[in-house]
Parts: sequence; C-alpha cells; structure tokens
Amino acid sequence: MARIAGVDIPKQKRGVISLTYIYGIGRSRAKEILATAKVEESTKVEDWTDDEIGRIRDAVGTFKIEGELRSEVQLSIKRLMDIGCYRGIRHRSGLPLRGQRTKNNSRTRKGRRKTVANKKKVTK
Repeated sequence: MARIAGVDIPKQKRGVISLTYIYGIGRSRAKEILATAKVEESTKVEDWTDDEIGRIRDAVGTFKIEGELRSEVQLSIKRLMDIGCYRGIRHRSGLPLRGQRTKNNSRTRKGRRKTVANKKKVTK
C-alpha cells in the first residue's frame, strides 16, 4: 500500500479511485492532482514509481485535506451553533438542516425511533 497524507491507499485500484480514499479528495480533485504530477490516470497504484509517488505527495500537499479539513468543518459547525442561526439550531438538535421534512423520514439524523406509549384509559 502506498501511504499519502497519512492514509494507506489501496494498491490494486486505479490512481484516480485510490486517491479518493483521502478525506477531502474526490474524483475531480484526484484527476487534477494526477495531471499536475504528470501521472497517467488509468495506472494502478502498484505500478507507480517512487518518483511518481513523490510528485503526487507534493501535489496533494497543496490542498487542505484530512485532519486540517475535518477541524475546519467542525469549527464552521461550532460557529453556526454559537451564533444561534437556524442551521446551528438544527445542528444542535440533530435534525436535518436543508429543508427536508421530518414527519416521516430523516431517520439518519434523528436516530432510531423512540416509541411513546399511549395513556391508559381509566376504567370505572
């Protein structure tokens, strides 16, 4: 396995796909990185030379990825919660924040169903 930005990327996959295992790198950014490093997109990682891996590491280093990007995202969410805007309130209460309905769906954000028992009727 090649190790780039502290992440083991799979060596049996093509370069474009394996770079997407790094947080903050998608398909388009992976293509851009390989183009600047002058490495063929369809080449598998196991076929990369040490020189090519070094050029890819340099190209990846220009972007904000992994821990730095994760902390920036968390700080942005914390800022929204601190100022108390709508999105911040939704983050705080664990509800969807982009206008989705919550009556039926949104189980990913809300978690498992919490069943509430009915009140028992008093019999005379």
